[in-house]
Amino acid sequence: MKHQYRRRNSSICGGQLMDPPSQRSQFSYREYFKHKYSIAAAWAQGGHIKVVEDGFGRGLVTSLQFDNKYIVVGCDNNRIEVFSTSTGRKIRTLEGHEGGVWALQFKGGENENDPDRVLVSGGCDRDVRVWDLDTGLLRYVLRGHSSTIRCLKMRDKTVAVTGSRDGTMRVWNIEQGVVLHVLSGHRASVRCLDIAGNIVVSGSYDSTARVWDIQSGQCLHVLNGHESHLYSIVTDGHKVVTGSLDSHIRVWSVETGQCLALLRGHTSLVGHLQLSGATLVSGGSDGCLRVWDLQRYECVHQISAHDNSVSCVQFDDRRMLSSGNDGRIKLWDVKQGRMIRLFTRTAKTVWKLQFNDTKAVVLMQRKLPNHTTDIRTVMEIHDFDVADTQ
Repeated sequence: MKHQYRRRNSSICGGQLMDPPSQRSQFSYREYFKHKYSIAAAWAQGGHIKVVEDGFGRGLVTSLQFDNKYIVVGCDNNRIEVFSTSTGRKIRTLEGHEGGVWALQFKGGENENDPDRVLVSGGCDRDVRVWDLDTGLLRYVLRGHSSTIRCLKMRDKTVAVTGSRDGTMRVWNIEQGVVLHVLSGHRASVRCLDIAGNIVVSGSYDSTARVWDIQSGQCLHVLNGHESHLYSIVTDGHKVVTGSLDSHIRVWSVETGQCLALLRGHTSLVGHLQLSGATLVSGGSDGCLRVWDLQRYECVHQISAHDNSVSCVQFDDRRMLSSGNDGRIKLWDVKQGRMIRLFTRTAKTVWKLQFNDTKAVVLMQRKLPNHTTDIRTVMEIHDFDVADTQ
């Protein structure tokens, strides 16, 4: 998952955003900056780590999302595991899928005015399931795809879009449990998609990307130019960025569908993209990370990050976290392009990672302590807010 980045100008308290002292008089500027400094120092030196060893077995982890309350993990054993972010304790298992869960996302719970969380999941059984995440109750089972659901995104708590190996996408009203549009046009599997407002973009194994209008279901543009399968796509509503097996990255205009730039440098598949403002980060099967300036269409940093393919990458305005098929997880200064530290012990496989201002969650396969052969999937919760660990 891909994970959405939002620039934050507030400080943080207990893992949540805290208004500056000018708006909350009980916090002095000294306390405000002291708190920010302590969090930054913990990131650089290492925070408090909770290790969760139970609940996964030897299953493959396919998807991850967390907020201040829940960690939600999708697995190839047909299950979705829900944990407490603060304690790491398993809260419940969501069962019902009859095949591996390949994609999930939840929305809601961001403030007191929006307390309820809605979770959408899809996978090998071709079904879309809509859950009440807070209670674990299943709201809907939505059917229509004829092959594995490979990707999905929620626009909000009312609309979700799914992409399938059947070559179609479907727009769902998840409040009412009905399909709004079937988006047809791709001639092969839909591998990736992204949403910005009323725009959804898709990347396919047919070597094309498409720009769609969610409200009308119309295809606005077909983006031709790549010479092989697309594996990654992001949009901010103005630009679309695509990554392909042809090793190239292309930047497109949402308005016109024209290719604005061809970004060269990777030597193999570009499987990971994240876009924030004018900054793009790409991760490839060549083990490299690249930081791009999309105002000048230039590579700012080329980082030989891993001995094998990049398996996960995420960045914010200060730091970047990456993992590779070499089993290593590394923390980087995204502005300077330098490594800060190895993030944790080397794993056999790193499945997924995600972080916010004060926490990071990593799912990996690793030998258990005092075991020579027993390899299991474990979860580490890294907490960088001193107030949370005292």
